[in-house]
Amino acid sequence: MLSPINVSMESLNLMTLAPMLIPVVGALLILVIDIIKGGLHKSLYVVLSLLFLAMDFVAVADSSGVFMANGTTLGLFDVMLIDGLAILAQFIIVGASMLFIPLAMTHKRFHEFSYPEFFALFLFMIAGFQFMVATDNLILVFVGLETSSLALYTLIAMHNRDKSFEAAVKYFTMGALAAGFFSFGAMVFYALTGSVEINKIALVLAANGYADMGFVLIGVAFFLAAFGFKLSLIPFHTWAPDVYEGSSAAMAGYMSIVPKIAAFVVAMRFFEFLVHSGIVWLDVVLYIVVVITMTASNMWALVQTDVKRMLAYSSISHAGFVMAAILIGTTQANAALFLYWILFSFTNLGSFSMLWVSRQKHLPDYQSSDHSYNKFAGMIKTAPIASVIMALFMLSLAGLPPFALFWGKLYMISSAVTGGYTILALIMALNSAIAGYYYLKLIVYMFMKEPVQGNDGHVYVANATLALKTIIGIAAIGTIFAFVAINPILEFVTAFVYNSGY
Repeated sequence: MLSPINVSMESLNLMTLAPMLIPVVGALLILVIDIIKGGLHKSLYVVLSLLFLAMDFVAVADSSGVFMANGTTLGLFDVMLIDGLAILAQFIIVGASMLFIPLAMTHKRFHEFSYPEFFALFLFMIAGFQFMVATDNLILVFVGLETSSLALYTLIAMHNRDKSFEAAVKYFTMGALAAGFFSFGAMVFYALTGSVEINKIALVLAANGYADMGFVLIGVAFFLAAFGFKLSLIPFHTWAPDVYEGSSAAMAGYMSIVPKIAAFVVAMRFFEFLVHSGIVWLDVVLYIVVVITMTASNMWALVQTDVKRMLAYSSISHAGFVMAAILIGTTQANAALFLYWILFSFTNLGSFSMLWVSRQKHLPDYQSSDHSYNKFAGMIKTAPIASVIMALFMLSLAGLPPFALFWGKLYMISSAVTGGYTILALIMALNSAIAGYYYLKLIVYMFMKEPVQGNDGHVYVANATLALKTIIGIAAIGTIFAFVAINPILEFVTAFVYNSGY
């Protein structure tokens, strides 16, 4: 007779699950409230969402204290992994989400925010992202990936504009393909090592001296394709501009930040041991992907006539820029990745939110698209404050000092030089210079051209509610005064990365 297996609650360390369970409980509560009494005002759901996100943030902060005191913590049969990467990523995920949710109060014209399901799906999506970053178990990563992705597909479709359904279907199709690649990659490495935990896979492959290099190559190719889709790296980027265009402006900004930091953390965990194992062909492939992603997306951004699509290609370029940290593989580079993404979160969410300020339900005759450059012509005369703030975000994205992203770019390029990638550092600097052209192009339209009038003689001016002004104001302050907090942020990030052994 088999003896019973005794599992103590203490050994499960269920507190490692707390940050992920809080948004799940919040989502379920919103759905229950809607079932009991439907038709309540969306402000209730906004407040509830913010409350649970704040609780989530506090839980992550508590986990960070435990990590700094005790080091890496495992839980739930050792599938949960709370280390510095997990904590930093969750801070960015929850923090950016707390900035996004108040945008639901901006205006009644965005009907998707009137549905309780929107807020429930949003919280489920955040829980999925948190599961992705807080484990090195490939099965749990896949569960988090699919949970977040399925919720995100629906959120995009709920925008219900002409291109929203097309964008959601395109994202779903590409996402399903990426999920298939991820599954096949995980299957290959399980067959090679008998484990689905990244740490154990690394140990077994190292012990075998990477004897089955052909199969390792196949598995890495599948994983690189899967991460390429999620990070919109070239040549897996084709969905990104169309999906961003079909989403609301703020959702597009959110998509450019939060899903990508989750994918970056998983990619960092997986590729780091391969990069350090001395596999030359992996370095070459990653080098090519990084350079082409940065450069080609900048070239495409140069010829865009729609500001939203320009920002979409710009986000692809930034993803390529940050992917360089995984190629370099040093502690400084990994710290640079998080520093860059924290600063990028303020700037890019602010940029896309500014597109929301002057959105029209019906396009005037002189506009070929919802966010064409002509729409911003002469904005300094029709909406001077909005034009100055938008120019501020463009200058930051271009990497001009002393604005936020300059410091992120500087530290990333510095880590490339220190890591021995001098030519890559020059390519990164050159791409930053190229990107400056299309960011300055929008500033030229706003400050040096005359406002364009429709046939009715009306000039469409920017408009914003208090909630939108508040979020844009926070983003602007973060962009302007980031240089004051660069050293504390860098020390905070480096401490977590270094103590995680990355």
